[in-house]
Amino acid sequence: MTTARTAAEHLGAEYFQDPDSAHARLRAQGPVSAVIMPGGTPVWLVTGYAEARAALADPRLHKTAPGWPPQDSIFAALERHMLNSDPPDHERLRRLVNKAFTPRRVELPRIAAITASLLDDMAGQRDVDLLASFAFPLPITVICELLGIPVADRDDFRAWSSIMISDTATPAAYEAAATAMVRYFLALLAAKQHQPADDLLSALILAREDGDRLSENELVSMAFLLLVAGHETTVNLIGSGMLALLLNPAEMSRLQADPALLPGAVEELLRYVNPVNNATYRIAAEPVEIGGARVGRGEVVLVSLSSADRDPSRYADPDRLDIGRDSSGHLAFGHGIHYCLGAPLARLEAEIAFRALLARFGSMQLAVPAEALRWRPSTLIHGLETLPVRLFP
Repeated sequence: MTTARTAAEHLGAEYFQDPDSAHARLRAQGPVSAVIMPGGTPVWLVTGYAEARAALADPRLHKTAPGWPPQDSIFAALERHMLNSDPPDHERLRRLVNKAFTPRRVELPRIAAITASLLDDMAGQRDVDLLASFAFPLPITVICELLGIPVADRDDFRAWSSIMISDTATPAAYEAAATAMVRYFLALLAAKQHQPADDLLSALILAREDGDRLSENELVSMAFLLLVAGHETTVNLIGSGMLALLLNPAEMSRLQADPALLPGAVEELLRYVNPVNNATYRIAAEPVEIGGARVGRGEVVLVSLSSADRDPSRYADPDRLDIGRDSSGHLAFGHGIHYCLGAPLARLEAEIAFRALLARFGSMQLAVPAEALRWRPSTLIHGLETLPVRLFP
């Protein structure tokens, strides 16, 4: 039986703090629901695993919307990347980026050295914010070094990124952050065009495919995507993953006793904490049926990666953390042509981070009650604002 859009449920600010409860309630009603997101956007929210996986690969659901971004807006310089593109533009952009984003660049020996340095800085302290001291600086330092961005600028990027993924930032604050980021990248790219280095941004500038190359706006957009996506996912995987382990001490002890479980544990943590709550918006290019819902042309479809990965029809007892579970097929990195380009780097960083952190400070405890923790006001990502922990050598 198919259903058309009925009265949509409004998801309020409580959605930021506990999206899993909202998803479970909606899934019980059906795999696709008409909702209004906290920012006011009406969408078809896809919560079932099978429907989510199919929607992510459905060519009728486009990433581009007619008239957006306006050519005279600052967003025209930020939204020309492959995550916001459809075929054939997507294949063109991905080919050019793949020429620069080589396995050699991903396998950075510096990840372990950066991890060790951050843990050394934490030594001797009793109470620390694990996000500020470790989960944020590790991925942002890695991606800055990979791209060829001065690490000294990482705090600026953290501020800009937090605004641009927030559902509660004002339009003026959002535009100011976007403008600052565009100006920064334009200046940096100009310097690298004049004097290329052995980094990813220089490689993107030099990338060629049958005489084709990335335009200036495409370069700025790709730098923006790689920087934001290249650290936000891993920051929240490390932060939320450590919280999950702290709240499940038996699983944490199991992992410490058998480090060989770590690769599978990272996959289970990706499924369980889902650093990316929802995929970016898709627009129905024609009427389409998804999970019994009739989606009209031009309507917005939002695929909930975190809900799909907690769907009991795909994973038994999905709300239980089980680091020995077969979590293959999870959608934390998406699916289809927009599958995350940086997934191997995120997995590598997470394995190194969890291994070193548990070996060095495996007796850490939460320094505040779990219910006192707050989550960032974003429907795109699901990440903690802080993670206060108490360290024991």
